[in-house]
Amino acid sequence: MVRLERLRSDHAAALLAFERENREYFARSVPDRGDAYFAGFADRHRALLAEQDAGECHFHVVLDEDGELIGRVNLVDVGAQEEGSAELGYRIGERAAGRGVATAAVREVCGSAATAYRLSSLTAVTTLDNAASMTVLGRTGFTAAGYVDVGGRPGVRFGRRLVTTH
Repeated sequence: MVRLERLRSDHAAALLAFERENREYFARSVPDRGDAYFAGFADRHRALLAEQDAGECHFHVVLDEDGELIGRVNLVDVGAQEEGSAELGYRIGERAAGRGVATAAVREVCGSAATAYRLSSLTAVTTLDNAASMTVLGRTGFTAAGYVDVGGRPGVRFGRRLVTTH
């Protein structure tokens, strides 16, 4: 149904188009990235690839069966809070929403987190009014771990322990 690919330089144009196409849709449930994000996208993309090369983050694009970019799922701040940890973030475009794409993508990246990236725990945050995201996190083994502020909006922090294979 979906395929994850590790972020590469040649994903830049499709990723920018995806973010532009879904900007208003995403702003309904998460703080908007702002105009500067789009104006400086090329530099930002290069910076993300450098962070990935350094092992600080693991970025992925989500592709549908036709190879179209329909989302992204990322593991950021690897080891920043504790050794073996990262924060999960994801965005699925409006035209792919409600079809199980987010659940499949999050499951797949959790598997990679444990095996390929050797992580032992993940956290994620979402706003309280984003029921779809809370459902995805629940379906993929995350449990609520407390309330947080998400860009000035009330949110929930989730956590998940991973079984790593060494």
